[in-house]
Amino acid sequence: MPAHRTPESDARIRDAERTKRCLLDAAFDEFSARGYAGARVGDIATRAGVNKQLITYYFGGKAGLYRALQQRWLQRESEFADPDLPLGELAVRYLRHALADPRGARMLMWRGLSDEAPEPDPAAPDDLAATEQRQQRGEIAAELDPASVRLAVEAMVMAPLLLPGTVRELFGTDARTPEFEQRYAEQLQRMITRFGPSTIEEGEVQ
Repeated sequence: MPAHRTPESDARIRDAERTKRCLLDAAFDEFSARGYAGARVGDIATRAGVNKQLITYYFGGKAGLYRALQQRWLQRESEFADPDLPLGELAVRYLRHALADPRGARMLMWRGLSDEAPEPDPAAPDDLAATEQRQQRGEIAAELDPASVRLAVEAMVMAPLLLPGTVRELFGTDARTPEFEQRYAEQLQRMITRFGPSTIEEGEVQ
């Protein structure tokens, strides 16, 4: 028969889960603000309101905490990123998620500036393979390189968060306003649709 938990053990489990959640939330803030190299476990623990030794106890240290955030992102991604959606619609979902919470984009930016952050989990989904499958289904033109398409889509999604000054200059508003989000989301979807095979017969004049 399965062992029954005592009320005390249930309380300890809930407390441990709450502590881990607080540490992950605090780490997300610190890593997005300072990058992996700049973040300090003491600052993360202080923000979470716990002893910094608990980072080692629950996550094995700073690197384990960073990887745990990567795993949490994969979980969240699976909840909103339907791989069966057209590529343009999928990109808009990523855009809206990034604008709602830019911390992930900032972590990615820091990762590009430093080679100290732990490598992603090798079990992470292969986005390039998914792009290649889209090309095989005819959603992406045969003459386009899937790796280049994958990079271009990610760059278009991330650009408003990485270049907020440019957004203000070009659009006359901040990147995280509803007005910008609606306008850019529509244009993003239209641009990505252009990656598909041409519907114009060769030699036909538009």
